[in-house]
Amino acid sequence: MIGVHIYGDRQLAATLDAAASRMGELSAPARAAAASTLAAARGLAPRRTGRLSASLTVGVWGPKTAAVTSALPYAGVIHWGWPARAISARPFVTVAAQSSEPAWVSRYERHVTRTLDTVKGI
Repeated sequence: MIGVHIYGDRQLAATLDAAASRMGELSAPARAAAASTLAAARGLAPRRTGRLSASLTVGVWGPKTAAVTSALPYAGVIHWGWPARAISARPFVTVAAQSSEPAWVSRYERHVTRTLDTVKGI
């Protein structure tokens, strides 16, 4: 009878489990993505008084989500438009997210790479 013994299987299983749970912890890259977008959005926001640009902040919802937000009631209307009121969309936050994409995508890539680098075994 031939026997096979695998070395490192327990370590591999344990580090894979740990990496899987860390992979879902996206708050740091999400905040960094929102912060990069925020900087660009402030520069692209339509200006009359400057209140809209000044009101933009990073909002965080849970362990995976962050976004550029504003407490001003008209911020969403300016961004998305309101056709019934003849207000055209001016998607400055969307444009800012697209223009800052290389910066924030690299944050997510670093998170994934660092997490996968913790997997050990065999």
